[in-house]
Amino acid sequence: MKTSLKDNRFLIITGLSGSGKTVVSRFLEDLGYYCVDNLPAKLIPNFVELWLKKKVEIDRAALVMDIREPRFVTEFPKVLAEIKRKVPARLIFLDASDESLVKRFSETRRPHPLSRGRPILAGVRLERKRLAAVKKMADEVVDTSGLNISQLKEAVTHKVLRARSLRLQVVIISFGYKYGIPLDSDLVFDTRFLPNPFYVDRLRARNGKARSVREFVLGTPATQSFLRRLIRFLDFMLPHFVREGKSTLTVSVGCTGGKHRSVVIAEELRASLRKGGRDVKIYHRDLYK
Repeated sequence: MKTSLKDNRFLIITGLSGSGKTVVSRFLEDLGYYCVDNLPAKLIPNFVELWLKKKVEIDRAALVMDIREPRFVTEFPKVLAEIKRKVPARLIFLDASDESLVKRFSETRRPHPLSRGRPILAGVRLERKRLAAVKKMADEVVDTSGLNISQLKEAVTHKVLRARSLRLQVVIISFGYKYGIPLDSDLVFDTRFLPNPFYVDRLRARNGKARSVREFVLGTPATQSFLRRLIRFLDFMLPHFVREGKSTLTVSVGCTGGKHRSVVIAEELRASLRKGGRDVKIYHRDLYK
C-alpha cells in the first residue's frame, strides 16, 4: 500500500535513545492519537488487525518502539513491510548528533540502554550503527539536535503532520466563584466588577443568555472597554500558546454565581474568537445551580 504524506492516521515513532520519542508521543497524545509505548514488533500485526476491523475505538494511532526491545532490529523490518501492505503506516525516525545525545544522557543521569558500563558515547554509536537500516526505511527523519521541547513540537507539526501550524482549541468556561475556580483553567478572568443583574428585580431570575441580561451587562462603557481589552489580550496570547505546542487552552470567566455576567462575557468571547476562525467550545458550568 502506498502511503500518502497526508495520511497520518497510523504512525510509528522510532529512533535513537534520547532523541525525543517520549516528548513526541505525549505531544501526539495531546492531539488525539492513541499512543502505545514499547509494543513488541511481533504484536503490531495483531494491533493493526484490531484497528482495521474497528474492534477498538481508535481513530489515530502512534506506536513508539526502539532498541529497548531485544529483537527489534531483526523483527521490525519484516513486520513493517507486512503492515504497510494493509495500512497507511508512516515510519518517523528521530535522530540527533552524538554530542546532543551524550549531553542529554549526562544531564538526566540516565544510563544509555546499550552502554552497559561503557561510556555513553560508545552506547550512542553502537545504537546508531544497529539502527542504520531502520533509519533508511523511514518516511521522515527528524533531527532533534539543539531543539527544545516547543521547537521539537513545531518540527513534528511541519515535517510529520504536514501542517503549517497547530490548530488550537479554545475551551471557554463560565463559572461562579462561590463554587470554586475550574481546576483545568489556563487563564482566569474576573467579571465581578461589572454591573450585577442580580440586584435588578426584573433580571434576577434570568441568566446571561437572556437578551435583557446581555443588554444590561454590555450597556456600560466599563464593560465595553473591558471586553475590547480582553479580546485584544487573547488575540495576542493565542499564537504564543500555539508556538509552545499547546493543543487546548481553557479560558475561565467568573462572576459571583456564574449565571449572569460571566455567561455574557463568555458568549461574547466565543463569538469574537469564532469570527476570527478559532475552534471554540463553551461550557456554562454553574448556569443552572
